[in-house]
Amino acid sequence: MLLYGIEVTMPANDALSFLMAWTVAPFRVGSVTPSSSSLAALMTRDIGPETGPVLELGPGTGPFTRALLSRGVKEEDLMLIESDPDFAALLMRRFPAARIFEMDAVGLRHLSLFHRPVIGAAVSGLPFRLISPRKTLAILEGVFANLRPGGALYQFTLGRRCPFDQSLLDRLDLEVTRVGHTFRNFPPATVYRIARIKAAGTYDWRFA
Repeated sequence: MLLYGIEVTMPANDALSFLMAWTVAPFRVGSVTPSSSSLAALMTRDIGPETGPVLELGPGTGPFTRALLSRGVKEEDLMLIESDPDFAALLMRRFPAARIFEMDAVGLRHLSLFHRPVIGAAVSGLPFRLISPRKTLAILEGVFANLRPGGALYQFTLGRRCPFDQSLLDRLDLEVTRVGHTFRNFPPATVYRIARIKAAGTYDWRFA
């Protein structure tokens, strides 16, 4: 498929489903088209079977989900959080072995996916530029409560800057690394890695 001269690979029915969802709720969906295969590859390039369980926020029609599976992540290791009922039903048909939750990602604060944080990575398709700071804080708190030490959140944005304000990152002790940029998406997109700030050293109270 060509959009304004940019080649974007996606099933035609997915593009139609995404356009219809955007028409109904533009501020929740955030884009008129699904993410391209190029963006999906960039979002998931650091993730593999050794990552273990992976959390995905706002998978939509599943372009990032398919990319995760192609990276070797087991379908049963995928936890998909999708608020749109039509997308959630589609994901259940396409990825029957994944754990799919039809809910707002804000609810992650009150949902323990495992008895302890074991998720190795989170991938987000949520339009955080259109989400209030209060909700953004709640979502990030929920994500990092489920991520194990060393785990990271991968987020893309269609703008020029990271979608998270520095004040919010400071509040949660998070740091941002730019992963890369792709023009093979409509609109072009940039991917960021968000992780906990590593402590300068270890602290042992027994020797303090």
